[in-house]
Amino acid sequence: MAYQALYRKWRPDGFEEVKGQEHIVTTLKNQITHDRIGHAYIFRGTRGTGKTTVARIFAKAVNCEHPLEDGSPCNECASCKAISSGSSLNVREIDAASNNGIDNIREIRDDVQYSPTEGKYKVYIIDEAHQIQGPAFNALLKTLEEPPSYVIFIMATTDSHKIPITILSRCQKYDFRRISIDTIYNRLNELLQREGIEAEEKAIRYIAKTADGSMRDALSLLDQCISFYLGEKLTYDNVLEVLGVVDIDVFNRLTDEVVKGNTMAALEVIDEVVWQGRELTQFVTDYTWYMRNLMLIKVSDGVTDQLDLSSDNLESMKGVAQSVEMNALMRYIRIFSELSNSMRYAAQKRVALELAVIRLTTPQMEIDEDSILERIRALEKKIEESGYDLSKEQWAALVENRKQEVAVKEESPSINREEVLKRELTPAQYEDMGRIVESIKEIQRDEECQSLIGKGTITMLRFASINVGADQSSIVLSFDHSTEGDMAYLRLSEEKTITTLRSLIGERTGKDVQITCQQKKSLKEEDLHSINLSKINMTIREE
Repeated sequence: MAYQALYRKWRPDGFEEVKGQEHIVTTLKNQITHDRIGHAYIFRGTRGTGKTTVARIFAKAVNCEHPLEDGSPCNECASCKAISSGSSLNVREIDAASNNGIDNIREIRDDVQYSPTEGKYKVYIIDEAHQIQGPAFNALLKTLEEPPSYVIFIMATTDSHKIPITILSRCQKYDFRRISIDTIYNRLNELLQREGIEAEEKAIRYIAKTADGSMRDALSLLDQCISFYLGEKLTYDNVLEVLGVVDIDVFNRLTDEVVKGNTMAALEVIDEVVWQGRELTQFVTDYTWYMRNLMLIKVSDGVTDQLDLSSDNLESMKGVAQSVEMNALMRYIRIFSELSNSMRYAAQKRVALELAVIRLTTPQMEIDEDSILERIRALEKKIEESGYDLSKEQWAALVENRKQEVAVKEESPSINREEVLKRELTPAQYEDMGRIVESIKEIQRDEECQSLIGKGTITMLRFASINVGADQSSIVLSFDHSTEGDMAYLRLSEEKTITTLRSLIGERTGKDVQITCQQKKSLKEEDLHSINLSKINMTIREE
């Protein structure tokens, strides 16, 4: 028999084998035992959490010839075996990613008119249901609302917000949760014992953590690691090697260089990670998690029992934790959390990562409170190392001067935005700007516009300051030089994006609006052309 991937070989065939979704399994079993089966269900949740698997088990249970007392299928009768093998005429699985047109839905609509030749119910499992096209959803609506008594629809989706509300309101909705690390670990351990494969506990637990709540991802990762080291005991080091993840020693070295402010040394660590072929998005996620563990170690020694770390790694991290201040650590976490959100949209992931590392090592680039404290800490250290000794009065004066410098930098001119606009613009120009800004806000909320421009791209509009152009009739999207500002500028300044945005604004305002993008050191609002129009409630007079 041909080899089967672990996630297919060990797919649950009964409710009792479904892990991490007990709230859904219990509800469905109660519906079966009390004969309260619905006609339409939506199973929604992240990938690999068991949506399609539970749908198949439910289809077997409602058609089982000899169901168990708790409502589970027997898996022995002809109906259960036919459904398990995929040969049953009563259960039809449809991949909406490739069968999403109106003709496919009409085919279903015609098919439901015929009652099942055997068994009680005809079950239609529609996977990736959110990809069904709008007209096709409309064609399905009437059938979904009043189906024959022997028909059950189960729609599985990872993006339920894309399904029309008219469909959602006619279905029972079940949310599949991310599966906990402990649940995934126990399941992997159980399956490895059945397969007769040895593995270190630390290795299995790391795979469970990397799967990010998805049982299918965990089994696929485990399968990959076993295949690479076939016939050998699966170790933690093996897993790190196969999955392209970074050992904790690299994180310790990087943190040490960041704390010392050695920018080039920190970038050399990143260069090493890149040349080893590590996946940078995963690196950012793992390093953020590493810093979170550092923070917990600093909070209390007792909390170390809650960390998923070996004793050797824990000891090495305790040494690193002593060298970094809590405020600095919180700043590092904030910067890398922002980076983690933007990495998925980054065309140059290495550049984005290096920018973030430079921000960690050079707090003088920023003027927020955490960065100021980090700069003071570095100054204290330099004074100690150089042997200079400041009196309390001198030190207090130094700190006060630095605070005043920062206050001057942060202080924006006290201007009345609306007053400046009304003074500098004619009434017609003021109204035009109001309509343009309102249309941009509408575009950000409109799902159809999001699909035209790209959801990721349109999200980056929130990093833009919308300003009046020099000609008083165009607009300028201004961005700062932060990581988010750099990425948003690169994405939104593309010609295709600007053209689409102009077209959408034109449809709403009836005007051909010129749009340009620029980057500035600061987004301070000092004059007409630096005022962020989106911060003003621009009242428009209707004729």
